[in-house]
Amino acid sequence: MSTENAAVNFSELVNKNKQTLARLKESPRLLLHRRDGEDLVLTTAARAEQDQTVVSAATRMLAAMARREPGSVELLLDILPDAFPWVRFLPEADLHAFAVELVETMRAADSVGNSASVAQLLVAWQHTAEVYSDPELLAALTRDHAEDYGPVPDPRDVT
Repeated sequence: MSTENAAVNFSELVNKNKQTLARLKESPRLLLHRRDGEDLVLTTAARAEQDQTVVSAATRMLAAMARREPGSVELLLDILPDAFPWVRFLPEADLHAFAVELVETMRAADSVGNSASVAQLLVAWQHTAEVYSDPELLAALTRDHAEDYGPVPDPRDVT
């Protein structure tokens, strides 16, 4: 079995469904390209369940490790730059906040079987790191704006 995902046009699934679905025996996932929408990924129910089991186990182990003893949090802080190189731009307090929030969000997301909040958290913290990586942008966003620019118009009122 190949570890690479096969890719086909969605129309192949519609027009040659048996041959197309047979490709799942050779590939764990089948990427379906669509002209009129977002691409789709097709996999077997057993494979999807296996993937969820692995992610859930890793999440539970990480959360348990982080709760066990104080030294484990330092270990997590130490390995985060290997997993997410952009954390090097975060101030130490923010790095710690990111680590705690990541573990807590992963646990919560695992409990409902939906990882969207973890992906959103990672993107938000990466954008925070991007701000810290750019001195001009950081200065512009953190400078004291003593001047009041007045009320912001409701965007729904714009015609």
